[in-house]
Amino acid sequence: MKLSLGFSPCPNDTFIFDALIHHKIDTEGLDFDVHYDDVETLNQKAFHAELDITKLSYHAYAYAADKYVLLDAGSALGFGVGPLLISKDPGLAEQLRVVGDGAVSGGRVTVGIPGKHTTANFLLGLAFPALANKQEMVFSTIEQALLDGHIDLGLIIHENRFTYRQKGLHKVMDLGDYWERTTGSPIPLGGISVRRRLPDDIKHKINRVIRRSVEFAFANPRSGIDFIRLHAQEMSEEVMYKHIDLYVNRFSIALGDEGRAAIHTLFRKAWELKLVPQTPKELFLESTI
Repeated sequence: MKLSLGFSPCPNDTFIFDALIHHKIDTEGLDFDVHYDDVETLNQKAFHAELDITKLSYHAYAYAADKYVLLDAGSALGFGVGPLLISKDPGLAEQLRVVGDGAVSGGRVTVGIPGKHTTANFLLGLAFPALANKQEMVFSTIEQALLDGHIDLGLIIHENRFTYRQKGLHKVMDLGDYWERTTGSPIPLGGISVRRRLPDDIKHKINRVIRRSVEFAFANPRSGIDFIRLHAQEMSEEVMYKHIDLYVNRFSIALGDEGRAAIHTLFRKAWELKLVPQTPKELFLESTI
């Protein structure tokens, strides 16, 4: 059986899916038509139910829950993994650190975000609700937009956490740390979802195969190095593995009770603030078959 599968070309995703798509593990008869896209493109594809299996932001999942159900394997959750709000202007960075949201006036401060429906943007809204003048852009272009003076603040994710300082940029806030301090939970960034209309046995098979792929990657961390490097493009190997170490962890093998509770906390806060629509459907695939 062939299924369409979407994930990002970032090292955490290629690390997770290498064994699966290259048949280094038992895929239980499943084969995959792979689509590589940035996270916001994947979110948009999920809204239109274009793929059978897709990575997506947990924030975006609120708008696709009628079409998809979340798997237990393949997620990006953790402590110390959140997005960073940064600036080229050290004065503005310090003012926002000290004064917080009250330092934003008149809507003149422009912030570049990696997509409206990213979990990063959701966290920004919690921490800095007055930052309403937002410009959507591909995550990898945000640092340069700051350096060129096109935006005042940038919301960075992925490997940019490791590169902004050497470019002379300044941290305003670690939004993952903000989430952890206010909730005590790991930050849910992105998960893997499957079409609800697929047969239950296929959904569970997909979950098993993805878990097996993650476990293989942990046991053989350099097995997919050429595949990871191919999609990482200009990223150094050191940054690639920092990226993987940050975003791939025990929650990527299985969410467990702690991971599911963190995701429920995210949605409960979003529903209370009316930031996303509520869904009557169960969020997670039921216990494995």
